[in-house]
Amino acid sequence: MIFKIEDYEREILSLIGNTGKSLGFPVYAVGGYVRDRLLNRDSKDLDIVCLGSGIELATAVASQLHPRPRLSIFKRFGTAMLKHEDLEIEFVGARKESYRQDSRKPSVEDGTLQDDQNRRDFTINALAVSLNEKDFGELIDSFNGIKHLAERKIVTPLAPGKTFSDDPLRMMRAIRFASQLKFEIDPNTFEAIKKYSGRLSIISMERVITELNKIVLSEKPSLGFKLLFDSGLLNHFFPEMARLHGIEIINGKSHKDNFYHTLEVLDNISRNTDDLYLRWAAIMHDIAKPPTKRFEPGTGWTFHGHDGLGAALVPKIFRRLKLPLDAKMKFVQKLVKLHLRPISLTKENISDAAIRKLLFEAGDDIDDLMMLCEADITSKNPNKVKRYLENYQVVKQKMIEVEEKDHIRNWQPPISGEEIMRTFNLPPCREIGTIKSAIKDAILDGKIPNEYDAAFKYMLEKGQSLGLEKVN
Repeated sequence: MIFKIEDYEREILSLIGNTGKSLGFPVYAVGGYVRDRLLNRDSKDLDIVCLGSGIELATAVASQLHPRPRLSIFKRFGTAMLKHEDLEIEFVGARKESYRQDSRKPSVEDGTLQDDQNRRDFTINALAVSLNEKDFGELIDSFNGIKHLAERKIVTPLAPGKTFSDDPLRMMRAIRFASQLKFEIDPNTFEAIKKYSGRLSIISMERVITELNKIVLSEKPSLGFKLLFDSGLLNHFFPEMARLHGIEIINGKSHKDNFYHTLEVLDNISRNTDDLYLRWAAIMHDIAKPPTKRFEPGTGWTFHGHDGLGAALVPKIFRRLKLPLDAKMKFVQKLVKLHLRPISLTKENISDAAIRKLLFEAGDDIDDLMMLCEADITSKNPNKVKRYLENYQVVKQKMIEVEEKDHIRNWQPPISGEEIMRTFNLPPCREIGTIKSAIKDAILDGKIPNEYDAAFKYMLEKGQSLGLEKVN
């Protein structure tokens, strides 16, 4: 079978092939580039395997490109990488690998193209295209990868137990490809993932989270998370999410399955945003429901305080998962903490004070918070959903009106802590925070206008009630 090479790719592929010929190295394009082109997907990564030194081939190719690209060489792995136009091209010599039981780092020796295909994770990634003059463009399919592409199936080239035991990260990759491509995992392959899921413990969390984030960013992330849960992998690195699964019934009253609810919220928000950390906020929004779950006679199941506890759990979970502990984490934490607030406003008469407080606390993240809360409306009762959404539009309109009038978003009270210290001749102390918070709350509650003079007068009254005297 001849692989269709587009005109814009032919020049660079021919150059690589001809350079390999001059060095005496047979050369092949392999892996994701071949797979994605057969699926009519864009591919910016090009993997080149040669029967020789990948570093030597890369160096020779780079010397013929104009402008000459920067060449990154990784001697330890025998690989080299360069960027040409919009392609990132990696070169490696064909190799044979063997693994120890306690490590995913293989012992490597030179090998044939067949050896190199044997070490690939899945049949759809073991496809190769010849770049050699005698059979340029010929597709080499040693493991029925074309058939599995047509069947939309993830299958390992060798026995799945060996593939996953050798390199357990491949289990995460299987689920990631299934999620990204909307493929099914072959039953035997999936059974092996379940059997060897515990082997994931030898993989660094950084590698695991890289694959997980690709699942989170897929078009319908729930596909991947269901596979992670059903295979047992999820419990090995994210047990808090796995514990959301399940329903309890007492006195005929049950609660919804918070695992599948979370996946529905994640899919809902993913239709509206590609922001990784907004999607993580959807994943984390109910993460504290299991530890806050209570059954109250006459009321049923409650999860009081799951928003606050969930916000407290975010840094701990991010730290363990090796997610960034910076503004991105604080963003997720804020949305988890506030995710019930807009929904609660739909259940009561909406006051300007309540809207002002929400705008103040959410700041520039208010639009993302509202997107999360709208995604959180997942009732199976269409009338209930319709009513919630209608009420939601009322809240959003009220927010626009209050913001136009009061400009509360990212607002700071007109009296600073330094001015309170000067006015009452105070050193840093608790009373300063008490007065400053009182001024802020009075303005947000509409007791006093958002003006300096009114705030200064209120500061004096509050200071007097605390036994403080103004210093002339």
